[in-house]
Amino acid sequence: MPEFIYEARDKSGKSSGGTIVARDTNDAAVKIRSLGVFPTSINMGGKAGGAVKAAPAGGAEARPAAANQIHLFQKKVTRVQILLFTREMADLLDAGLPMDRAFSVLIDQTESDVLRSMLTQMQGDIRAGSPLSDALRKFPKDFTPLYCNMVHSGEVSGQLASVMTRLADFMEKESIRRSQIMAALTYPLVLVAVACSAVIFLLTFVIPKLSDVFKGMGNALPLPTVILLGVSGFLMHYWWELIIGIAGVVAAVRVYLKTPIGRKSFDSLRLKLPLFGPVTMKIVSARLMRTLGTLLGGGVPILDAMDIAASALGNHVATEAVLEARGGVRQGETLHQSIEAVGVFPPLVSHMTAVGEETGRLPNMLLRTADTLDFEVDNAMRKMTSLVEPLVVLMMGGFVGFVVLSILLPIFNANDMVK
Repeated sequence: MPEFIYEARDKSGKSSGGTIVARDTNDAAVKIRSLGVFPTSINMGGKAGGAVKAAPAGGAEARPAAANQIHLFQKKVTRVQILLFTREMADLLDAGLPMDRAFSVLIDQTESDVLRSMLTQMQGDIRAGSPLSDALRKFPKDFTPLYCNMVHSGEVSGQLASVMTRLADFMEKESIRRSQIMAALTYPLVLVAVACSAVIFLLTFVIPKLSDVFKGMGNALPLPTVILLGVSGFLMHYWWELIIGIAGVVAAVRVYLKTPIGRKSFDSLRLKLPLFGPVTMKIVSARLMRTLGTLLGGGVPILDAMDIAASALGNHVATEAVLEARGGVRQGETLHQSIEAVGVFPPLVSHMTAVGEETGRLPNMLLRTADTLDFEVDNAMRKMTSLVEPLVVLMMGGFVGFVVLSILLPIFNANDMVK
């Protein structure tokens, strides 16, 4: 049997290495794990040196075919499924199960064919000697750079279970925040949709039936009635041109927003809007604090953490600000000094970062700051939501009043002319 040269780490993160005789890399990985260490690389000894990765049981062609089948013919894995996978893997590893056995448990209990295929592929990579982070990077649409880098830091430090627990907590917070925002926006959007539907119904079905009453009045019609009939007639005769025009504008805006200049302009506008701008900045700041706190707490170096966090903010203005602050940290400035220098984020961010640096508890302080910002966002969203209902009612009342006035004015004028 061939001889394999391996490198591994134990639970404390201490590196070790040696040689082992096995049938193939899969067998070598199993034997190395039986020694109580995690293999980070397995190379075949002798003249056939170099990293060797064994194929899955179905042969060399089985894995690409399965990957193509996942991405082309089946649904993608949801965020909730990724969250559950992370939480369950953290619990299994914390209970002392070897990673290969943990994957087997997750594969057996999952009800999703897509997730089962993905986990089977990752288990094959693990058995071939690849670290978990490399196996995850083969699915970039499902596992973000933040996720993969956190897992890699856990592997290097030998604290993979605790890092994955922290990562699951982070994902739960992000999921809760996303759900809260969607819940806060649902009610206003429903109100606006109902109001718009009522307006369209009046203009396209009610007003046209009343227009015949005013045909004989000619130029005697008052201005509000002329405007109302004109708008109603336009919608009745040119509704399809209006739909095409709106669709064209929406398509043009979407194309523009996909360009770097368009996206940056839109993100800058979002931060400058009254009422919505400060809330958007707090949402972005909370995401920055939570991402940085999670990465730093997981052992990721600060420069790498800032680089990853910048790409996860979803706002080009904030991303450029973090990258600018990263340059300051690279030149020797403290994190709070660099964040304060860019002048984009709220003062709370730099102040709490300074406290975390002074007390030596930066990751925990960043996470607490994120919770504080989330609380402020919740209050602001509730206030804005409470304002939407009266505003919609006022607008609907104003439109209905305009319609009633437009209908009654010509009737009053006709009565005056008769007298």
